[in-house]
Amino acid sequence: MADKKNNYDVSSIQALEGIEHVRKRPGMYVGGTDIKALHHLVYEVVDNSIDEALAGFCTSINITIHADSSVTVEDNGRGIPVGPHPSKKDANGKPMETVDVVMTVIGAGGKFGGGGYKVSGGLHGVGISAVNALSEWMTTEIKRDGKLWKQEYKRGMPQGKIKQIGKAEKDESGTKQTFRFDKQIFTEDIDFRFDTLVQRFREMAFVTRGVTIKFVDERAEREMTFYFEGGITSFVRYLNRNRENLHSVVYVEKEIEGVGVEASIQYTDAYTESVYSFANTINTIDGGTHLTGLRSSLTRVINDYARKNGLLKDADPNFSGDDTREGLTAIVSVKHPGPQFESQTKVKLMNPEVQTYVTQVVGEAFGTFLEENPQAAKTIVAKCLTSARARDAARKARDLVIRKSALESLTLPGKLADCSERDTSKTELYIVEGDSAGGSAKQGRDRHFQAILPLRGKILNTERARLDKILGNNEVKALISALGTGIGDNFDLEGLRYGRVIIMTDADVDGSHIRTLLLTFFFRYMPKLIEEGHLYIAQPPLYRIAFKNTVKYVYSDKEKDKTIKELGDKANLQRYKGLGEMNPDQLWDTTMSPENRTLLLVTVDDAAEADRTFDMLMGDAVDPRKKFIQTHAKSVRNLDV
Repeated sequence: MADKKNNYDVSSIQALEGIEHVRKRPGMYVGGTDIKALHHLVYEVVDNSIDEALAGFCTSINITIHADSSVTVEDNGRGIPVGPHPSKKDANGKPMETVDVVMTVIGAGGKFGGGGYKVSGGLHGVGISAVNALSEWMTTEIKRDGKLWKQEYKRGMPQGKIKQIGKAEKDESGTKQTFRFDKQIFTEDIDFRFDTLVQRFREMAFVTRGVTIKFVDERAEREMTFYFEGGITSFVRYLNRNRENLHSVVYVEKEIEGVGVEASIQYTDAYTESVYSFANTINTIDGGTHLTGLRSSLTRVINDYARKNGLLKDADPNFSGDDTREGLTAIVSVKHPGPQFESQTKVKLMNPEVQTYVTQVVGEAFGTFLEENPQAAKTIVAKCLTSARARDAARKARDLVIRKSALESLTLPGKLADCSERDTSKTELYIVEGDSAGGSAKQGRDRHFQAILPLRGKILNTERARLDKILGNNEVKALISALGTGIGDNFDLEGLRYGRVIIMTDADVDGSHIRTLLLTFFFRYMPKLIEEGHLYIAQPPLYRIAFKNTVKYVYSDKEKDKTIKELGDKANLQRYKGLGEMNPDQLWDTTMSPENRTLLLVTVDDAAEADRTFDMLMGDAVDPRKKFIQTHAKSVRNLDV
C-alpha cells in the first residue's frame, strides 16, 4: 500500500460553493428523482471509495442495503481528514469542521488541487454532499490516526459537532457512510434493485484491479463479492464466454502525458458490437472521446493491414467503421487527472486530447498484434469483408423496402389498423401475435389513439442473423414500416409514429418466446426506442374468476388464490391461455383501457449484462442456455404443457 499520508490532510480539502438548492433541484446533481437517480446516490458514495483505491490506499469496499433500504458503504482507505478546515468558515466566522465541509459543501473534496488524488471519478465534487442533502439522514464514521469519529446529518444538516466515539487500531483507517434516501424527494414508489447495483459493482471491480467489492442485500439475503486480477481482460472474457472467439484477447496499457490508457480487444463470430468505455472507472454509457479513439484506430489499422497484405483489392473500397465493428468486443478505460464530463451524471467523456492518446496507444498495439499473428489477422479481415458485403446487401434491401413502400399506399403495411390521432405523444401501437388476437384487439381498441399490428407466427431471431437477412423477413419489414423510424444506423427517433409501442402476447410459452424475439430485435436494432422510454409490455390477465354477479380478472397466481378465498371455493375459474379467448370488450377492460391496464416499461439498466444475456439465450451456443434453464427451472411459473 502507498504512504498513508501522501499530502492528504485538512489542507487538501477545498470548498468551491454551497448546496442550498440541491433539494430543490435534484436533477442538476443526480439526474432527477426516478429509479436511476436513486441508484446514482449509491454510485456517488462508492465512487469516493473507488477513488481511494485508484490512489492506492483502498483494497476493500463493502456495500450493504439494510432491511429499511438504508445503505452503508465502508472502505479501508485513508479516512476523511478530521479537524478545523484551514479556510472554510461557518456563519459565525469560525473554521468549519473539515468533515462537515466534505459532507455539506458542494464542490468540497480532495480532488481539485492534485494533492489528495491524482485520478478521481468525482471531478465535480458534488457527490457525497448531494447524497447527504437528498437523504433523510446520513451518518459518517471515520477511522484515522488511531481514533474512531462519528458525525450525523439530517437532510444535509449537521446534528451537532463531530464526536470521537472510540479508538481504532494503529494500522486501521477508512470511511463508513450510511444513508437513507429521503422520500420527500424520491416520492415515487421505488427502491434499490439488487441486479442493477450488482452489474455496476461488477464493472467497477473489472476496471479497478486489486480491489475487492462485497455487496450484501439484507432485504432478500443476497450477496455477491467481486475481485478480478485480470482487470478488463477478464471483462472481455466474461462478455465473450458464450461466443466463439476468433483470436486471443489483445491487451494494452500505457500512460501518455499523465493519462493512463487501457484497452482489451477481441473479435468473435457475433454479428453485433459489444464495446464499453470507462473514465476513471465510471461507465460512460454515451461514450465520448476515448470510445471514438478506439473505434477509429481499429478501423484505420485493419484497413492499413488489409491493403498492405493484398487482402483488399485496389477496386475495393475501404472498410467502414460499421464493417470493422461487427463481432467486436472491446473495453477502453482511461484514467485522467482532469476528466471533463458532459454532465454531473458522467455519461460522456469530453476531453479532446484523450481521442489522440487512445488512437495512438490502441493503433500501435493492435497493429503489432496483426503483424505478429497473420492467421488471426486474415480471419478478422475476412470477417470485415463478409460484413461489408452483407451491409451492402442490407442497404439494397433497405432501399428496396423504402421504394416499394413509397409506391404502395403510403408506407404502412396492409395488416396495420392505424389510429386517427397524429400527435405521437398520445398514440399507441399494440404489436399482437396472430390474427385471432389481432381481431379482438382491433374491435376492442379505441380507434382514436390505438393502432394494432398483428404479426403472423414468430419473427426472425435477430441475434443469429445479419441485417440483410433480417430486412428480408416480412414481419420485420411490417414492423419497421409501421414504426417509421428506420433501423440500425438509419434509425431516427424523430420518425416514430407512436409514443408507446406495446408488445401484447399470450401468457404461454409461445407468447413468451415471441415477446423475447421482439425484445431481442428492439435491443439490437432500435435501442433508442428502449432508452427513451417508448417500449412497453402489456399484462393480460391470467384468470377470469366469476361468482354469481361478480367477475374479477387477476394477473398472478397469488392474486388468484386471494380472490378465490374472498369469493368462495365455488367461484368459476377460467385460465386464459391466449388473447384470442377474450372477446373485444374483455380485452379492452383488462389489457387496453388506460384506466384499468398494467403496462411494464422496458428498460436496460445495464447494457453489458443485457448484451451477454441476450447472446446467451438467443445465440448459437447451446450449453450456456441449457445450464441457464437447468439452474432456473424451479423458478418457472405458468408453464403450459
